[in-house]
Amino acid sequence: MEFNRPSRRLLAEINVTPFVDVMLVLLIIFMVTAPMMMQGVDVNLPRTTTEPIHTEEERLVITITAKRELYLNEYKITLDSLESKLENIFRNRSDRAVLLRADQAIPYGFVMNVMAAVRRSGIKRIGMVTEPLQEVL
Repeated sequence: MEFNRPSRRLLAEINVTPFVDVMLVLLIIFMVTAPMMMQGVDVNLPRTTTEPIHTEEERLVITITAKRELYLNEYKITLDSLESKLENIFRNRSDRAVLLRADQAIPYGFVMNVMAAVRRSGIKRIGMVTEPLQEVL
């Protein structure tokens, strides 16, 4: 006795449910980690009413913390080694400019010592990073 069985054919559909699950998990991971990837060291910047600087390329950032620690981007350095490190970095670069982020509690004299070391390394353009002044409502 032979039964009339329907012939088995291959199922050629893609099950997208696992794909969507993985994509949602990745989206959540990126949403959580993106704020942590902010460049630099946390400092209490002074507030001013200046306009923002728009640049096309990534700038080198020197950060001075409230404890007088120096960071070149996110790498801790000393004031004595700042000049030589900047000379090495900018040896083959045409745009010689840095951004300086200094905590507002740092004495003016220490900031000027850092700026003098930057100028001695051959960099003439130094941008000062500040926070925008928020009006009180």
